[in-house]
Amino acid sequence: MTAPATTDTPPVEPPVTPAGDRRPAGRYGVLALAAAVVVGLLLGYAGGLLTPTLTRPGDSSPEAGFARDMSTHHAQAVEMGLIAFDRGTDPEVRQIGGDIATGQQGEIGTMQTWLRSWGLDPTGSEPRMAWMPDGARVENGLMPGMATPEEMAKLRVAQGRELDVLFLQMMIKHHLGGIHMIQGILDAGSDDDVRKVAQIMKNTQQTDLTNLQNALKRLGG
Repeated sequence: MTAPATTDTPPVEPPVTPAGDRRPAGRYGVLALAAAVVVGLLLGYAGGLLTPTLTRPGDSSPEAGFARDMSTHHAQAVEMGLIAFDRGTDPEVRQIGGDIATGQQGEIGTMQTWLRSWGLDPTGSEPRMAWMPDGARVENGLMPGMATPEEMAKLRVAQGRELDVLFLQMMIKHHLGGIHMIQGILDAGSDDDVRKVAQIMKNTQQTDLTNLQNALKRLGG
């Protein structure tokens, strides 16, 4: 079955809070994090503009495919992180969620700036994952590690310890898929600046994975 063509990065849906949950302090914290996410996005744009490029990757290049697909992949992680920060009950889970949301939103800004500086659209003619050197493809419309619509719906309404554990489990899977894609651009990419940023992404996600796995073990998940 032919993989669908790359689509626009989906908007991050705001976390759904169960009826009756109106914690003022929590709401203030979410507003602060939302502001931090916006700042991270703007810093990401600035970082992308500062990246020197002597030659521009083309529309079907691994760099363009990575920037488009990883932006979409990151967008789901941002939503998951915001949900954990908003409604998580474990302090470490909330901290991890907030860090992932702000960090990956900034990286989205960097990748979208790359595309603009290369004179490319956010969407392309190549199918998703066509740039991956190992032949990886989307499965049921999802890139490696991404949660299904049903899993995201479950996370949005989960509460208490169930939410904490579910977030950790889903984000571990998400990061493993993300690292797989990052390794793809490290192997196939020829733009040194893109590869440098990708290596930083990989290092960050590997550190996140250690923290996520330790938190999940502590919570008995």
